[in-house]
Amino acid sequence: MSDLRPFIAGLPKAELHVHHVGSASPRIVAELSARHPDSRVPTDPEALAEYFTFTDFAHFIDVYLSVVDLVRTPEDVRLLTFEVARDMARQNIRYAELTITPYSSVRRGIDEKAFMAAIEDARTAAEAELGVVLRWCFDIPGEAGLEAAELTTRLAVDLRPEGLVSFGLGGPEIGVPRPQFKPYFDRAIAAGLRSVPHAGETTGPQTVWDALRELRAERIGHGTSAVHDPELVAHLAEHRIPVEVCPTSNIATRAVTDLELHPIRQLAEAGVLVTVNSDDPPMFGTDLNTEYAVAARLLGLDERGVAELAKDAVTASFLDEAGKAGIAGEIDAYTASWLAAPRV
Repeated sequence: MSDLRPFIAGLPKAELHVHHVGSASPRIVAELSARHPDSRVPTDPEALAEYFTFTDFAHFIDVYLSVVDLVRTPEDVRLLTFEVARDMARQNIRYAELTITPYSSVRRGIDEKAFMAAIEDARTAAEAELGVVLRWCFDIPGEAGLEAAELTTRLAVDLRPEGLVSFGLGGPEIGVPRPQFKPYFDRAIAAGLRSVPHAGETTGPQTVWDALRELRAERIGHGTSAVHDPELVAHLAEHRIPVEVCPTSNIATRAVTDLELHPIRQLAEAGVLVTVNSDDPPMFGTDLNTEYAVAARLLGLDERGVAELAKDAVTASFLDEAGKAGIAGEIDAYTASWLAAPRV
């Protein structure tokens, strides 16, 4: 795995499953916590490593929401968003669909239009200054119920920012059935947004089926439990419905018990279009480069295989065709140059 790290570090990449607040680095979390001293989140970046050690998925959600509570002003939103893009640029991420939960910020008192202006200002600055193209997925926090679904849908449809391309559903799956969100996804899809709900992370294959049948999912967030249903795996493969796999995240939240048992290989060998993602990278002590290295080992890939994996993410993205072709061309050129260079 370590032999591929230099290649992966320079490889142009796209990321499709990465959360806005969950991408806050320890430095940024500490800065936000210092701005809001009533928070229980540590202000010492080193102490955050212990704080971000999770006992299970429920504990992860609790910690995640405590960090969400640090984002209280439009200035906080803009700072977080731009700094996330800066971290992406360091990893040669050219394009990312960042999952944002506007409900969490708006209900904490941030003005709706000011929130939209903050993320859009950061998006345009990131592209101009860092070369990172950002697009948004607005997701419903499932644990907050239909009130959150209504608000998220209204913000997505009525105040749609220029960078918004998709509509999702996150948070806990247990006790949060997918079919209840069908009317909201129907409205979002009718408005031209793409459907990308989380499903099959901590629950079984039926949740993935519900996401496909009820929410008309075009990609599946996580989807690891699909391997327990051969018919479902065949369906995903036949219809080229991508899954957004996040290996380290699955271990950190105990959704998968052992990395060596991670179903990414079963999915890939069955012909499912697999994309590799970091989910909430600083919280899980990872980044996209690390996830590519993990996936390369689990899938037994060499440089060409890793490059194809990177191109699969571009293919599965909602970027326009010209943009896809541009990044795919960069990947091919980089790989050819790397393989042609003499090795000591």
